[in-house]
Amino acid sequence: MDYKIGLLGRILVFAATIFILAYSIVNESGVFVISLLIILVVAQIVFLLRYAESSFKKVRQFLNNIKLSNYSTVYPVKFDGTEIDDLHIEFNAILAKLREDQLEKEANYHYFRTVFQHLSIGLITFEEDGSIQILNTAAKRMLNIQQLNHIEEISKVNKELHYAIHHLRTGGSELIKIVHPDGIMQLSVYVIELVLRDVKFKLVSLQNIQSELEEKEMEAWQNLVRVLTHEIMNSIAPISSLAATIREDIASKHMGDEPVLREDLDDYLMGISTIEKRSEGLINFVSDFRSLAHIPTPKFTAIQIADLFERVELLLKTQLESQNIKMLCSIAPADLLLFADCALIEQVMINLTQNAIHAVEDSEVKKILLKAYIDENGKIIIEVTDSGKGIEEEALSKIFIPFFTTKKKGSGIGLSLSKQILRRHKGNIQVKSKIEEGTTFKLIFNA
Repeated sequence: MDYKIGLLGRILVFAATIFILAYSIVNESGVFVISLLIILVVAQIVFLLRYAESSFKKVRQFLNNIKLSNYSTVYPVKFDGTEIDDLHIEFNAILAKLREDQLEKEANYHYFRTVFQHLSIGLITFEEDGSIQILNTAAKRMLNIQQLNHIEEISKVNKELHYAIHHLRTGGSELIKIVHPDGIMQLSVYVIELVLRDVKFKLVSLQNIQSELEEKEMEAWQNLVRVLTHEIMNSIAPISSLAATIREDIASKHMGDEPVLREDLDDYLMGISTIEKRSEGLINFVSDFRSLAHIPTPKFTAIQIADLFERVELLLKTQLESQNIKMLCSIAPADLLLFADCALIEQVMINLTQNAIHAVEDSEVKKILLKAYIDENGKIIIEVTDSGKGIEEEALSKIFIPFFTTKKKGSGIGLSLSKQILRRHKGNIQVKSKIEEGTTFKLIFNA
């Protein structure tokens, strides 16, 4: 307001001087007076221009300081009530506020950078040209490096890790084994693609899950040994007991020179036959275990899912018709292709479909649905759904454990084998079930 009053005052004085000059010229007041008034007008114009230029210069300087993020400038204040003084006070207040905001941003930046550096998960961010933005302490420790300037330098540490970082997309993950001075590390690599201020960059997280894997591996071995011990003892104990009984009976008759009656021979034959059957059962069990432990490496080819469903339906046609089971197929799009090992995936589909057939045997509605589609993440999904009685929650958590089965006649390796095959394809298998509603097995293949 003071600035406006000062400027208005100068304009009024200038206008008054112009008016007096004009009046003097009209009334021919004399050369001296007119010359004096002209000099006064020129002086007022010069002072007015200097006044305006001084204000504009200060504004330009103020804006330039903001542009350069230079908030340390302090404009002098004389507290004389002039418009320049008021302008300086406003400038200083704005710069103080901007300086405060800048300090707060810097404090937040240093806080998050400190947290970033002290995370136990390794983190790397790099721009589209490969230049490294941030490399935290955990990542340096995992990769056994002191510095990383460009993402291509990762290839010197581990080529698989370098490939994964470049080819994984948002949400993608990979398990990479690397050699470290402290021993072998299993790194879980996770990648996120981000855009910040029109700049594309990737965030890579590295987590050493070696100890967790070792713990799970030990737990798996313990469970396996428990199952094997249980199954083998169940077969060997009666075999041993029956063989000992037959041996003792024959020995007693031999020592007493007693004749061996036909009834005794029949008992011996029955006992030996029982031993033979139990031995065959044990051999089959070991054979099943061997097939579970030796899954061939997948040979990837393009598979028409429609043809895959048709082959499965044809192979199980007799079972389906004999039990009046209706099988439906749904594929979207109709020409959906899957890159996988045809024989292995067909084996998985047969296992799951046979399980579905067994599940609906005693159901009122006997229906099986084979469904294939692409989800929102671009992954190919195959589902096998039955209208059976469902699986109990307790059993649901164990169905992928080798040799665990809920069926009266079953080896308990079908689902475990299917899970192993999906893992070989870098995929996964999931199950959802509701009692009295049915069960759905979902095969997930990464695109």
